[in-house]
Amino acid sequence: MALLTARRVATRALPVVLAAMLGLPLAAGAAERLFVNGHVFTANRTQPYAAAVAVRDGTIVAVGTDDEARRAVGSSAEVIDLHGGTLLPGLIDSHVHTVDGGLSLLGVDVQNEVADIDRLAAIAADAGRSGRGLRGDVVRISGLPIEVWSHLPELNRAIAAGPLATKPVLLLCSDGHTGWANPVLLKRAGITPRYLRSLPEARRKYYGYDASFTPNGFLVDAGLDVALAVLPEPAAATYKAAAAGAIDYLHGFGITSWLEASITVPMLDAYRALAAEHRLTAHVAAFIDVHAERPDPLAEVLKLREEYRDVPGLTLPGVKVYADGVVEYPAQTAAMWAPYAITLKTGDLLFRPEDFARLCIAADRLGLIVHTHAIGDRAVTETLNGIEAARRANGPNGPRHSITHLQFIRPSDQPRFAALGVYASYQLLWAEAGTDTIDLVKPYVDPAIYPWQYPARSLLDQGAVIAGASDWNVSSPNPFLAIYQAETRRGALGVLDAAQAVPREAMLYAYTINAARVMQADALVGSIEPGKAADLVLVDRDVLTVPAESLRETKVLWTVVNGEWVYRAP
Repeated sequence: MALLTARRVATRALPVVLAAMLGLPLAAGAAERLFVNGHVFTANRTQPYAAAVAVRDGTIVAVGTDDEARRAVGSSAEVIDLHGGTLLPGLIDSHVHTVDGGLSLLGVDVQNEVADIDRLAAIAADAGRSGRGLRGDVVRISGLPIEVWSHLPELNRAIAAGPLATKPVLLLCSDGHTGWANPVLLKRAGITPRYLRSLPEARRKYYGYDASFTPNGFLVDAGLDVALAVLPEPAAATYKAAAAGAIDYLHGFGITSWLEASITVPMLDAYRALAAEHRLTAHVAAFIDVHAERPDPLAEVLKLREEYRDVPGLTLPGVKVYADGVVEYPAQTAAMWAPYAITLKTGDLLFRPEDFARLCIAADRLGLIVHTHAIGDRAVTETLNGIEAARRANGPNGPRHSITHLQFIRPSDQPRFAALGVYASYQLLWAEAGTDTIDLVKPYVDPAIYPWQYPARSLLDQGAVIAGASDWNVSSPNPFLAIYQAETRRGALGVLDAAQAVPREAMLYAYTINAARVMQADALVGSIEPGKAADLVLVDRDVLTVPAESLRETKVLWTVVNGEWVYRAP
């Protein structure tokens, strides 16, 4: 009880001792290590707090008091004094695009921060001159904020003149679903007035165009895919460099494991190449996109599982399915039960419910996790229906299926998560009152569903398991920013339904053991307890007790994977 009380006191000022800690002569490859004199959050609900951890050959062998940990190792164990610092389990991201994020680090990404059209034009021109933003001869800029698409005429004027007038240009939004191509790239991709006239309305809606069918450059989902298809594939060496850079980047945020969504064969090859060089310093669960309407959608997945089954640090435990697109205007491809105002669209349900149910039953029977992108309330309902069909067909003890994003959930669907054992992989960094949740959504979405935006606390209160996720490179992978946002739901325009705020401790579980369960790795990672991998993170403040505004400034001091240091703060 004294230890628990100590966890709740105000944070301690540690600048001097932390500097000393960072300068410790930490031996590489020590067989036994002892981490003592710390405040340890274990994410093990039977023993949530401790003072010390003992590690042997990369595996945790004891957790408890300093004396208890010391008794588990020999007298020659390396001792690391934490000086009262806060030690966490390795943090886990339950939905991330790591290799894509690494490619964005190698290229030009504005990180959702640049909406000014003239500045974007200048960045694109510089990217073309320097070559950093080039994919082949295409100037490619990623990470644009969604609000940019409200200024398409200005965008066309800015890019059509000057140094970019004759170069193909592709701008990609941070949402991963929308983009803009200039006339040079549109022509190369065959997106012309004649092409648009030839399309049925069901396909034409993925393009922006005027009354004469002249494209304005705006592209969403299937339309964006047409433009992306003309970009050359990065070389294998580029994929490998991107994966390596992304791994280091995520370690800097204390992230040691993740669910890699929408992985491709070149990405798998990059991970395999790094593993062969002992540079895959993480636990990666790779999920491959499948399409429910195909005759045998799981055949390729089973083949790839066999091909990559012996890669250390890499598993292929499931499949990724897209149920819909995004809700924000002007895309409006998230599948909703009620039509969007003005446009009267209902979004796109990207599978037939009967096909998806068939896929879920087959995957569940094979022990494959179904991890589904669902943003609109109809997409969430139909995804739950498919998983329910699998539970009815195969029984309740199959894999832990999950749904990610979950922007809108009808109240009647919320209890179904716990009832069906479906995990909610949530990007709660997005749960803020701002342009993306109010200006581009509220005027268009049915008023009956709008209040149920990112209803994380309601799910939690009804017994659902919430896992932390970032969707990087769509948004920052920093877990502490997301935890802050989940707790406060503050934004530039106020607070987005304070009743849906999630307590901080629940979010720490979300980014540890709960996320490990989503990637079916909780026997190996996700908590600090004997028998698990020694994945540990030391942070610069007591993240359970500091004020919210201080929480968002949390820095990782070092990160350990399998008992070895993979990151130290500069």
